[in-house]
Amino acid sequence: MSETKIRVLVVDDDQDQLVLAERSLSSYGFEVKTHRSSLGVSNLVRSVAPDLVLLDVNIPALSGDKVLSLARAQAPLGTKFILYSASDESKLRSLALSSGADGYISKSVQGADLAKKLTDLYKRGRTGTTAATPK
Repeated sequence: MSETKIRVLVVDDDQDQLVLAERSLSSYGFEVKTHRSSLGVSNLVRSVAPDLVLLDVNIPALSGDKVLSLARAQAPLGTKFILYSASDESKLRSLALSSGADGYISKSVQGADLAKKLTDLYKRGRTGTTAATPK
């Protein structure tokens, strides 16, 4: 019996980052969609119905934490939102807590580590914000 692929929507204004995330996550069995703007994320979340949304925090026009609150209202029940940034981890943790994100991941996490953290977040129940980094 084949396992269902985890559907991930990656939102980042950096095209190189989107290509890297898509190639990397696809190679680990994720179904990946990418979007390069904060605009239109709510509609995309509704139509694509991702399991996880990886949101860059520093997107022009509307930051990731603001997109989160708008997109969550349109997302299917159970969709998890993870803030994704190169920012200082303590700032990222604080922003994730204050915005109601389901987790956060530093952009320095790539490849197998990123796939593992996303899989762990996918499997974890919604028990508040949890860091997607080891304690």
